[in-house]
Amino acid sequence: MNNTPSILDTTVVGQILDQAVKDVFDTMLSMNSLLIWSSPEIVKKSDSIDPAESLISDMAIHNMIVVGTVGFVGEVNGLIYLYVDLPFATKITQKLLQIDLDALGEDADGAVNDAIGEITNMVVGVFKNKLCDQGYPCRLTIPSILRGTDISVEPVGYAHRRIYKFDIAGSLLTTDVVMKFGD
Repeated sequence: MNNTPSILDTTVVGQILDQAVKDVFDTMLSMNSLLIWSSPEIVKKSDSIDPAESLISDMAIHNMIVVGTVGFVGEVNGLIYLYVDLPFATKITQKLLQIDLDALGEDADGAVNDAIGEITNMVVGVFKNKLCDQGYPCRLTIPSILRGTDISVEPVGYAHRRIYKFDIAGSLLTTDVVMKFGD
């Protein structure tokens, strides 16, 4: 393997993530995606970019944020976080399950969590497969879901972190990619 970590290049990561988001949202949900913003360089631990805060201010909605995260472990280790607001999470869930969430009653929150976990797993799965195709084999971790109105993720100091925003059929998806080479 070559010593130059080209997979950590901002352009390469952005292209891989853009394709992963397009593949999942276009195929599974029939929702077009467009990459509308990316952090211009690696975001360091000391930088003050908070994806959840940025998501709320960009959409002018001060309500619940749902975050799905899946990790990958191998030649490259990392985590990808997908941030959406609750109305968009609900829309994703209804399209994925093809059901009106009102019919679920008390189970609606669980259905939203499961759907966002599954969408996150699919996006990170496509991302991971593209890493493997480029010679960086890795495995996925189990999806996790966070909910709240004040969520902040602080990466470890030695990781490469990039933030990307997508317009998905008029709604905002913010992604936070944290990567480092395996030890």
